[in-house]
Amino acid sequence: MSVARTIALVAPLALPLVAPAQDVGAGKTAFAQQCGACHATDGRNGLGPSLKGVTGRTAGTLDGFHYSAAMKGFARPWDGAALDAFLASPQKAVPGNAMPFPGIADAKQRADLVAYLASLK
Repeated sequence: MSVARTIALVAPLALPLVAPAQDVGAGKTAFAQQCGACHATDGRNGLGPSLKGVTGRTAGTLDGFHYSAAMKGFARPWDGAALDAFLASPQKAVPGNAMPFPGIADAKQRADLVAYLASLK
């Protein structure tokens, strides 16, 4: 079998492994629908901590917000992978945290949210 034929047969199998493209605008919309009732993006804390500058910040460390012991104990920087895992299942990612949110099953929506959160400097 030729290399070209092998690639033609195998290439479609690799497509599902490609990460979804991130859309900051869609992430902003998803944030407004899913997160905005509890979290602000302007530095103010509400029911949840402000998410301005969350990417790179160590979990449970924003001044002025009372975090659960679980979140303080997590003590990991919020990077794309940590945010994605938390958005998928907050209780699985940080067992015992106080956020009453079931998570977001849709990987594309999570990727968009992570991109939006990363834009909040």
